[in-house]
Amino acid sequence: MANVRDLKKDINYVLGDIIEAVYVWEYSNTDKGTEQSEAIIDDAISTFDNLIAKVNNKSVEDKKSHFKAINQELEDKGRALIERINKLG
Repeated sequence: MANVRDLKKDINYVLGDIIEAVYVWEYSNTDKGTEQSEAIIDDAISTFDNLIAKVNNKSVEDKKSHFKAINQELEDKGRALIERINKLG
């Protein structure tokens, strides 16, 4: 497992790229409503806050499995958000 700093960077980059993709979609689809895309952005921000809080939790006994679980959660939630972006229409 990479260090905590790298995990925080991964969380920031993945969710930042997802938010950027939503903004690109909104910019290229100005004729469509933004309710769904704004919901995706809100979910990405809450996911970011949730994952960073888990990374900063110091009361974990098995740090290796804890950080591995956070990394897996990032992958799962990131894929789900990307699927939602792809379904925007």
